Amino acid sequence: MSFLEYEFMQRALVAAVLVGVAAPAIGTFLVQRRLSLMGDGIGHIALTGVALGFLLGTAPVLTAIVVAILGAVAIELLRERGRTTGDVALALLFYGGIAGGVLLIGLSPGGSSATLVSYLFGSLSSVRPTDLVVIAGLSVAVIGVVAVFGRELFAVCSDEEVARVSGLPVRFLNILVAVTAAVTVTVAMRVVGLLLVSALMVVPVAAAQQLSASFRATLVGACAVGMLASVGGLVVAFYADVAPGASTVVLALGGFLVAALASQLRPVR
Repeated sequence: MSFLEYEFMQRALVAAVLVGVAAPAIGTFLVQRRLSLMGDGIGHIALTGVALGFLLGTAPVLTAIVVAILGAVAIELLRERGRTTGDVALALLFYGGIAGGVLLIGLSPGGSSATLVSYLFGSLSSVRPTDLVVIAGLSVAVIGVVAVFGRELFAVCSDEEVARVSGLPVRFLNILVAVTAAVTVTVAMRVVGLLLVSALMVVPVAAAQQLSASFRATLVGACAVGMLASVGGLVVAFYADVAPGASTVVLALGGFLVAALASQLRPVR
């Protein structure tokens, strides 16, 4: 029986394609800035937003978006001030996000840590029609930012000082990257899960870098690998009855190993 006969799988497939393209698209710029773990830090901040949604009785996705954006901007401002390096800023919000999420879900009526499982590891059946609309809108926004500001973001991520001398609005572009990453994390949490979303933003990029000779080729290749891993992980999760986030990341890692092997064999040929 085909998995596409189920409506929830049809919605999950569309969500997987959108997330598989959007996550590596912004992840390429994070890797370029050597902030590969930023998505992981934002994911833990978004966990607090999800728990806050349960506590307030509102949509967890919406509160996660707001909290994740605020956290991402805080990371960028701390990094920019220079008194706190990027990895330390990530660590501060990384642990704060975990503690805040567990604390708030414990305070919510009838809440428990088990309530967060579908958000931590992804859930096939959790993608509702309203969720799909939100995922589609935010994914298009992320891809739109990359398409419109791609050149400027590349310049800033490569060398901030050169970009500043060239007259580019460096602070605005840095915050734009942070906000777009935060939106991407909240978009992907339904499919991949908050704990593994960073892997989908980084591993496809690492795979594409093995065979790409330019930034543009890396961006396109990363999106292709991410989409294939997301769709493949969804199919594996359905038939093997495992978490979709885990199967997606394992396939992405497999793609990286194949690309790394191919890059080693290419000079020999």
